[in-house]
Amino acid sequence: MARHLITSAIPYINGIKHLGNLIGSQLPADLYARYLRARGHEVLFLCATDEHGTPAELAASKAGKPVAEYCAEMHTVQADIAKGFRLSFDHFGRSSSPQNHVLTQHFAGVLYDRGLIREVSETQMYSPTDGRYLPDRYIEGTCPNCGFDSARGDQCDNCTKQLDPVDLINPHSTISGATDLEMRETKHLYLCQSKMKDQIAAWIDTKADWPILTTSIARKWLTDGDGLQDRGITRDLDWGVAVKRGTEDWPGMEGKVFYVWFDAPIEYIACAQEWVDAGNGTDWQRWWRTDSGAADVRYTQFMGKDNVPFHTLSFPVTILGSEEPWKLADYIKSFNYLNYEGGQFSTSRGRGVFMDQALEILPPDYWRWWLLSHAPESSDAEFTWENFQSSVNKDLADVLGNFASRVTKFCRSKFGEAVPAGGIMGAREDQLIADLGARLADYQSQMDTIEVRKAAAALRALWVLGNEYLQEVAPWTTIKTDPEQAAMQTRLGLNLIRLYAVLSSPFIPDASAQLLADLNADDAAWPDDIAAALNALPAGHAFTVPEVTFRKITDDERAAWQERFSGQR
Repeated sequence: MARHLITSAIPYINGIKHLGNLIGSQLPADLYARYLRARGHEVLFLCATDEHGTPAELAASKAGKPVAEYCAEMHTVQADIAKGFRLSFDHFGRSSSPQNHVLTQHFAGVLYDRGLIREVSETQMYSPTDGRYLPDRYIEGTCPNCGFDSARGDQCDNCTKQLDPVDLINPHSTISGATDLEMRETKHLYLCQSKMKDQIAAWIDTKADWPILTTSIARKWLTDGDGLQDRGITRDLDWGVAVKRGTEDWPGMEGKVFYVWFDAPIEYIACAQEWVDAGNGTDWQRWWRTDSGAADVRYTQFMGKDNVPFHTLSFPVTILGSEEPWKLADYIKSFNYLNYEGGQFSTSRGRGVFMDQALEILPPDYWRWWLLSHAPESSDAEFTWENFQSSVNKDLADVLGNFASRVTKFCRSKFGEAVPAGGIMGAREDQLIADLGARLADYQSQMDTIEVRKAAAALRALWVLGNEYLQEVAPWTTIKTDPEQAAMQTRLGLNLIRLYAVLSSPFIPDASAQLLADLNADDAAWPDDIAAALNALPAGHAFTVPEVTFRKITDDERAAWQERFSGQR
């Protein structure tokens, strides 16, 4: 069995996220983590809240709270919502943790010693109205590349182009709306990414198995214009990691903090130390340092496409540039955007379904199934209420839920609430076992390669095989002439329910756990042998007929939700 380190892009602390954020990183990462654990692998699955930078300060100001208090409260909120969606993090940390402060300052000192951080005197946007320098996310304007009118000072969310505030057309302060911005001289630190360009390019060239979305974005940043550019890693903010060289003060950098995109990826490492310090492990370095056992770890990152440049370029510059034995990503799974009903999700306008609202109206498995089976892998995807209703009703209710209900209710009515004895499997059952084996191999292959939508389709195909078998052999008809044969068919059906519960657990963990509990199935081991798995529940084994596993969404519900989530939150 292998060891797997998994990280999901860490969400900003500023508010509750929408379903597009969920499918863009955390949910597929959880799917993969659950699958690997089910296959017997050792997994460390880490995530955290990204608490520094202007988003935190702006959100705290809007909420009328000190930023530290706001971040602490929102971390609890986001952690609770993650639990609601059954995200199985081993640790959900905080980028504001003492561990991340120390580690970020360590990397800064090492990179400076390696000649990869330089001091730069530059002019920066200053707002006389606000009485302060404006870091990049305090400035919005029109993107010079694509014309998007809400581009931020660091990046355009529409075209993903990395920007500087001075690049924006008609910039304004996001604090006051002031447009009387002026340039004033200040001093900042720059990470010398340009010195690492060839080394980063060579590293990316070794990743032929990565998604095209990931490598194409990385190569675009390496080759567009003058290629990989040096990047400012400090900001004039009060909240963040104080600028130090390790434990030493940094002359001239008093009152400044590290740029959030410098310290946030380092939190992946610090999060493991938080996990150990919380009493959950004994050695975090065995996951992160190749001189302490991490050489045999496979590290997989999950993120939306807007995060790819920082994870394929800037963070690797930090890791490789340190010349210390830190673990680099072995695989980066990136996702396109999930849109909503013909447009974009909008946090500011409350357009779309947010994670807390989703859990108010339906259990997490409904959302997990739709999002994962429609994951935006090869292109942007779109959430519509009609498609959501159709997928839930057809896949979960009609295929899986209906199968479990028909088999258990038929058994109770004809044989009682115990697995019936009698009958011998024949050619039709042998064919079913062969078909299940082939479908299982496909399912495992898609999960191993993190092809999320294809994995969902393969799992559904496994469910369909059981329905087709049940419909063909029709034990409710067979029992009239051959009760022994009907008993065998029913016994096989009950074991199929158990098999489906085990195989479906990465996608729909609550329903899977409930089905196993109803079947009194203590053994939830991933099957190595289909024939053996279909005999896991022996004759005489007691069970309980499950409640409705998945109910159908009505037209009235769909219409009401469509109206509710179309406008202001």
